[in-house]
Amino acid sequence: MRADLILKNAAQILTCRGPAPRSGEAQRDASPIANATVASFEGSIVFVGASRDADAAVTPTPHATVIDAGGGTVLPGFVDAHTHVVFAGDRREELRRRLAGATYQEIAASGGGIVSTVRDTRQAKDDDLARQTRVRLDEMLRCGTTTCEAKSGYGLTVDSELKQLRVIRRLDREQPIDLVPTFLGAHEVPLEYRNRRDQYVDLVVNEMIPAVARERLAEWCDVFCETGAFTPEESIRILRAGQAAGLKSRLHADELGLSGGSAVAVHVGARSADHLVFVDRDHAEAMARAQIVATLLPAAAFFLKLGRFAPARMLVGTGVPVAIATDVNPGGGFSPSMPFAIALACFAMDMTLDEALVAATLNAAFALDRHDRIGSLEAGKQMDAVVLDGGPVELLRVGAPAIRMVIKSGKVAWSSG
Repeated sequence: MRADLILKNAAQILTCRGPAPRSGEAQRDASPIANATVASFEGSIVFVGASRDADAAVTPTPHATVIDAGGGTVLPGFVDAHTHVVFAGDRREELRRRLAGATYQEIAASGGGIVSTVRDTRQAKDDDLARQTRVRLDEMLRCGTTTCEAKSGYGLTVDSELKQLRVIRRLDREQPIDLVPTFLGAHEVPLEYRNRRDQYVDLVVNEMIPAVARERLAEWCDVFCETGAFTPEESIRILRAGQAAGLKSRLHADELGLSGGSAVAVHVGARSADHLVFVDRDHAEAMARAQIVATLLPAAAFFLKLGRFAPARMLVGTGVPVAIATDVNPGGGFSPSMPFAIALACFAMDMTLDEALVAATLNAAFALDRHDRIGSLEAGKQMDAVVLDGGPVELLRVGAPAIRMVIKSGKVAWSSG
């Protein structure tokens, strides 16, 4: 078979191959191949296996790119299945205030918090919003992310929500990371609707969702189902309206308390329920029966100083497929790094390294309904890969430069050299 990219001399390739999603004991299997080679043609993998078999199986094209992995490790490109990467403005000064003792309520009362991001995002021109977002995407690429979900939710008007989603579509074309668009008009009730929230839910259902569907701007509909945000009843109404318009369902669930989000996920047949810091065993068992992915966001719990993390061990033990993501956002998702999320998954949520790697690749791809083309290194899938200096444990050395190269669709998208 012909190949225009050959990545050889890997001490091991952690393929994460096999049926998706992985759950229970199966999530511990990253399916390694020792002394391995992976090759692709026109962006699709044609061979992955032992290096001794590669020469007989693969014929390089005249101008093929041949990369020596130098005895390092090759992984599938990371799939970041939950981000709020598209926004305008900068709230890092709020972090300094929080660390100095200011409460979220005090910051919000002074015009900060999500209200600040909504104001800046509404005011931003398309080009400026794209420019600010591109910087964050470049950071994510250097950390090994090759596909990420990207939500709206900082506009909270019809025009501003559409603006965010149009920027996502534009950036999907203009930079290497594949972006998976999610409509999150139900992120927060904006200030102008606080005393008439029913009218805002009507706006989301009757105007925003139809407008998003007409332009085919999103694949997913998300809701922040949480005390103080949207109730389970409101969430079901919004997600059902999204389904009727052709948008698949996912939602923020049980982040700040057992507030009904995981039950909503089961009720509407969502693909993913995200955060789940307070989910209990009964709801986890219902999620397992429905094969709903638990997309866990340990960096959010870390930066928000919640004092606890999602119960990953319980979720894996009950058979829930677990994914992990960064939750990149302006107020509590300060790290673009999937390796940092993997490290927190291991040391704060008691996952094994192989479980965390599967969570960051194959299961995350399933959470985005992309598992047929990304999330593992196997023939027929897209050639998205991360090359490490050394073994996979290098990813856990937070701040150390473990990633040597990122390959996207069969081309080198970033290299440390």
